[in-house]
Amino acid sequence: MRKSWLLCVFLGTLAWGQAQPEAAPAQASPAAPPSAAKAPEAPKEVPENAVVLTIKGVCPAAPKPAAASRTGAAKTAAAPAKKPADCKTEITRAEFEKIANGLSPNVTPQLKRQLEQALPRFMAMSEAAKAKGLDKSPRYQQTLKIAKMQILTSELQRSVQEEADKVSDAEISDYYKKNPEAYEQFSLDRLFVPRNKQPEAEEKRDAKEPEKLTDEQQKAKEAAEKAKQEQGEQEMTKLADTLRERAAAGEDFVKLQKEAFEASGTKVDNPTVNLPKVRRTGLPPAHAAVFDLKAGEISAVISDNGGHYIYKVVSREILPLDQVKEEIHNKLKSERMKEMMDKYTNSFQAVPNEAYFGPPGPAGPPGRMGLGQGAPPRTRPNLNQPPQAPPQNTPQPPANQPPPSKPN
Repeated sequence: MRKSWLLCVFLGTLAWGQAQPEAAPAQASPAAPPSAAKAPEAPKEVPENAVVLTIKGVCPAAPKPAAASRTGAAKTAAAPAKKPADCKTEITRAEFEKIANGLSPNVTPQLKRQLEQALPRFMAMSEAAKAKGLDKSPRYQQTLKIAKMQILTSELQRSVQEEADKVSDAEISDYYKKNPEAYEQFSLDRLFVPRNKQPEAEEKRDAKEPEKLTDEQQKAKEAAEKAKQEQGEQEMTKLADTLRERAAAGEDFVKLQKEAFEASGTKVDNPTVNLPKVRRTGLPPAHAAVFDLKAGEISAVISDNGGHYIYKVVSREILPLDQVKEEIHNKLKSERMKEMMDKYTNSFQAVPNEAYFGPPGPAGPPGRMGLGQGAPPRTRPNLNQPPQAPPQNTPQPPANQPPPSKPN
């Protein structure tokens, strides 16, 4: 799952400042041969109360001082506290994972290692900033205000995702029963007849040696070429009708496909007529009438700019519910998320003052901030946008395939 924008802030600190020097690696004993080195063992389970990260030089948060006495004694300013010699902060596994879970629901080993490197620097520098009083500055307060809005927006989005994910088996089964055509799968044979004939070898050779022609000769040549092309298109259209009749009479599609290619001048030794299994979205919309045929039936000739197509329905079947259950779950979840998010994104309307912001820029994909559109103005700290909805791992039916000029 996509990491939170907060993680980007943590990791961004790694590139700022000087990296801590690494400890010198321990030198292996010269007497030990290379084969004696043991393979690294898998990490053992660490108790939740065990310390997993010690940060020296950063003291744990001290309790707030007791309220001053109400006897009327004069208040004296306390001197800045000095760090004790053994100042350190110890973080247990439970505390560390709580921080990591706040950054990303999926705590991977890579995330843990990245956080282990960033967290000490973040804690030390934030304490130094507090000591300088930067947490009282107006800029910090405005930055914090924006950060809170971003975090709350991200939390609302996560809440919507969790709520939308509650799809019951009964709802899935009901949707499956009401939409059987969406889960029908077809085995098809396809006969493709090119729209135009390929130029003959002599025409190609003549094209390599152009002659200078007068304007009248050039116009006459273009008119002749156009007439020849139109004649070729008419012949291929007529051939498609003839091949369709022969296919309906039971002739083999592979044989008919070879004839179609030979007539058009297309050289393919073994044309493919068997298509991979498809669902109703697996063909261009103009070819969708094929899915209304019964097994064994031949379609009418379907023509478009690519050529002429003739289909035969070999078989059709309804996919079992178990095979499409996850797909339906994610589809219903996606629909719920959209409905719930629309409720929030349509609950407001922004009216900018163009005298201040200037005219709208060129149309383009709008920015996103959580559930809404448009990102807030960037403040000096790198407040990255919160994550968008993670992509759903929905098993989608085959995408629409544009008709090829030549079948595989």
